[in-house]
Amino acid sequence: MQKHDVFQEMADRWPSAVVARREVGTFTGGLIKPKYLANQDSLKLGPSERIEAFGRVAYPVSSFVDWLRNRANRA
Repeated sequence: MQKHDVFQEMADRWPSAVVARREVGTFTGGLIKPKYLANQDSLKLGPSERIEAFGRVAYPVSSFVDWLRNRANRA
């Protein structure tokens, strides 16, 4: 039996190629708050890729999902 990949399911349901930092709560069902992710970024512990445009920060979905997987595996 194949293990359910909730992270891939989140990515598949997301309507964009990027996740804006202010939308991470929506993407994760409330698991992550934008301020937490901003703090992780400032410590160089956030997702490996990010996009800055128009005074906002976003992450490619694949990079954000990889970061979530890695963080979840630590728990």
